[in-house]
Amino acid sequence: MLKQFLNLKLSQKLSPQQIQLMKLIQLPTQAFEQRLLEEMNENPALESGKEEDEYEKDEFENEDYDDYDDAESERIEAEDINIDEYLSNDETPDYKTQANNYSDDDDERETPFAAPVSFHQDLINQLNTFILNDEEREIAEFLVGSIDDMGYIRRSIPDMVDDMAFTQGIYTNEKMVQKMLHVIHELEPAGVGAQDLQECLLLQLKHKTPTESVDLAIDIIENQFDAFTKKHYDKLLQKYGVSNEQLKKAIHEIEKLNPKPGSSFTGNNKVTENVVPDFAIRIIDGELELTLNGRNAPSLHVSKDYQEMMQTYKDSRDKSAQQKDAVQFIKQKLDSAKWFIDAIRQRQETLFVTMNAIMHYQEEFFLDGDETKLKPMILKDIADMVGLDISTISRVANSKYVETPYGTKLIKEFFSEAMKNDQGEDVSTLEIKKILQNTIEEEDKKKPLPDDQLAEILKEKGYPIARRTIAKYREQLDIPVARMRKKM
Repeated sequence: MLKQFLNLKLSQKLSPQQIQLMKLIQLPTQAFEQRLLEEMNENPALESGKEEDEYEKDEFENEDYDDYDDAESERIEAEDINIDEYLSNDETPDYKTQANNYSDDDDERETPFAAPVSFHQDLINQLNTFILNDEEREIAEFLVGSIDDMGYIRRSIPDMVDDMAFTQGIYTNEKMVQKMLHVIHELEPAGVGAQDLQECLLLQLKHKTPTESVDLAIDIIENQFDAFTKKHYDKLLQKYGVSNEQLKKAIHEIEKLNPKPGSSFTGNNKVTENVVPDFAIRIIDGELELTLNGRNAPSLHVSKDYQEMMQTYKDSRDKSAQQKDAVQFIKQKLDSAKWFIDAIRQRQETLFVTMNAIMHYQEEFFLDGDETKLKPMILKDIADMVGLDISTISRVANSKYVETPYGTKLIKEFFSEAMKNDQGEDVSTLEIKKILQNTIEEEDKKKPLPDDQLAEILKEKGYPIARRTIAKYREQLDIPVARMRKKM
């Protein structure tokens, strides 16, 4: 039996250029500069800097490149190309691709940096100050190579003995490895090479000048580690028969230690993100002023050499097959260059209008920096204001930073859902989190507030929130439970 079905499907297919534009919008300043360099290296028809002459007319302002085909598209015959379209005296004028907060005489400020010695190389350098025979040095260097970025050796001694034999051809025993571990434990930073947190803290304490507080701290970590981690201070007072003040001083010695000695090393080879603000908001005469980082607005133009090649082809009477192939290549590069210049302009406009809408939406916050004045704001709110897709707003918010009088902020931090207060008014979840954080900071650390009491306090402040919501917000703020916040 034959059945017929009518299936209607609505789909939107983005052109390659639209996809590329979305990718450009998503890039923060530093990544955008790298993308710009890549494009210029790939396309010799695209050049940076200003043209010597200035022209009033933008020949390509109204051209539509959405239909521009990629390299696999149908070949266009050379005779069908309107050469005059590629012989304009200038491309997009400079005012189209420059930010009004950037000028030629602005200083180029590059962040200086030193080529650091890696964490592991520093440890090897320290090993060179010890008198060791060849066997000992090989084992010690293997142990250094087993240290993770936090400063720990998280492998058992028998495993390392076997590993050295099978992978390095180093035949040794557990006693010799243990001996070399003691050497590693003499290296800086103190605590490096420990196999667990307890050993790490003990190594650091034993590096300290002995005092009554340090000795008590060593005994606590060595023999009462479980009671210490669970903050059972009453049990510790009873065990050692010391005063509150004596125990407090010993606990203070422990709290000063670094549980991750490797991460404190300034030469560690971890990648540290260097944030470059994409926008800046300043208050001038009581008004907010938004500027786009000038590095997002490069001066670009289409190569005159390529235009001259087009002119040469136009003027030649006998157009050979080789010349026709060349003009195809030139056309492709010129089209690509013009599209890229226009895409950068669209990127600038998209970034600016989006951040401008966010700035005005959160005007109260930007004027005084009070986080409780951040209004509930979702992507759709800004998308409706500027007439762009929610996905476009998301690309801007998730990857861009703005410099404000109150520090540099990731833009997505200004977005939050709404919750009702006891007056039935919409308030931002950011506001509630800030009040929760302030409440915890002001609590008596000898008797920290559990989540159910925090829920009661916020309810009294006008925010009726369930205990489980308090727990969720507390975790998002990276605040531990009440028992772990307890102090002597």
